[in-house]
Amino acid sequence: MHKTLEGKPQITIDDFAKVEIKVGKILTAEHIEGSDKLVKLSVDFGDEQRQILSGIKKVYPPESLVGRSCMFITNLAPRNMMGLDSNGMILAVSDAEGAPVLYTFDKEVAPGTKAK
Repeated sequence: MHKTLEGKPQITIDDFAKVEIKVGKILTAEHIEGSDKLVKLSVDFGDEQRQILSGIKKVYPPESLVGRSCMFITNLAPRNMMGLDSNGMILAVSDAEGAPVLYTFDKEVAPGTKAK
């Protein structure tokens, strides 16, 4: 089996097809009491809204996130953090210092649009 540059095994297109990646519009973003890095997001995916927690608060204050459209993985099993359930994951890359950088769009994309 071939490995990627980071040493991870290559996956097939069928493996990739298992990951559901959608555009979500952030409706609300709140500080989480007792956490220096987690933000609680309410995200619109067109046909549903979800609560998603993300460790991006040091770079993205909650008020800077409201109204933004971002990419999310929406078929992860729920995860409990700080007593709250997170029902998905926001996608980001890391800059040279390791800080998260969110994906942006060059035009308006409807919530719920699937990546392909």
